[in-house]
Amino acid sequence: MPFHDEPPMVSLIVLCRNEQRTIEGCLNSIVNQDYPVGRTEVLVVDGMSEDGTRDIVRGFQTRYRPLSLVDNPGKTAPCAFNVGIKAATGGLVLFMSAHATYPNDYVRLCVDTSRRTGADNVGGVCVTKAMEDTIQSRLVRAMTTHRFGVGDAEYRLNASEGPVDTVSLPCYDRKVFERIGWFDERLTRNQDYEFNRRLLAAGGRIWCNPSIRVLYYNQATLGGLFRQAFGTGKWNPWMWFVAPYAFAVRHLVPGLFVVSLFLVLGLWFLVPNGWIAVAAILVPYFVLALLASFQQARRFGFALALPLPALFFTYHVSYGLGTLWGAVRLLVGATPVQVRKGRG
Repeated sequence: MPFHDEPPMVSLIVLCRNEQRTIEGCLNSIVNQDYPVGRTEVLVVDGMSEDGTRDIVRGFQTRYRPLSLVDNPGKTAPCAFNVGIKAATGGLVLFMSAHATYPNDYVRLCVDTSRRTGADNVGGVCVTKAMEDTIQSRLVRAMTTHRFGVGDAEYRLNASEGPVDTVSLPCYDRKVFERIGWFDERLTRNQDYEFNRRLLAAGGRIWCNPSIRVLYYNQATLGGLFRQAFGTGKWNPWMWFVAPYAFAVRHLVPGLFVVSLFLVLGLWFLVPNGWIAVAAILVPYFVLALLASFQQARRFGFALALPLPALFFTYHVSYGLGTLWGAVRLLVGATPVQVRKGRG
């Protein structure tokens, strides 16, 4: 996309709901960006928070004039995306999470990468941090920063620069929304992935630059991570139904893993030597889980190595069960739609 000598206007859209613990750190990092203040606007799109989030945002408004608090009465993520797009005036629209903090060169690197590559969407790498200084938070971090845990989600790993199928916290050329529409409000989860797959299907380009780094704070507890995995998995079948082009094998693998476990457990009870089928699946799985666990133990401490294999298993099974539950609900017509709208 061509740029003039003057830095382009960038709309920084912060999505939040009940983010009292993290919103202050997020906004502090945003207002300290080295990109020209006169060429940015900050739109905090809030899903009607019921904690102290809105009061914290209003406090920033008194010190940072280009910051606006925008209501998201729909309360879901795709509604927040679309509310932000409607309110934005910049030629570049950069979505940001209240669960993250941003180095002071973040916006500048996004703009520079967009200018250099001409990509429709650019982003970088999420450097996952522990939400709290607890064992559970460190275990969550260990599970979500290894390929065995998150598959080939390059933006969570050590990505190399180049074209990708999606990025976290995207920076879009505003013209993209004129070409392919807005975010699909039928998808409470996975709406960003669907949008990016739709962009690729329309001939667009998505670019990852690992120099663009975000400090992202994941779930604070193991229970929160497993519930998140189940919920994300549950939405996959509905996403594939309404947007078949968004299908990716990596999202199906946990569901297939759980199905295979059900099948071999049935064989165990129904046929002689059925335990061999169980071992054929679980032994390779736990060998890989052990290898991943010891690799992470070298990074985060060997005390984490003992529980990690079982936690990897629970994480993957939670995701897989969510996928199966979503498929069953879809088959019986119980769609998960909360907001019956299209793409805007």
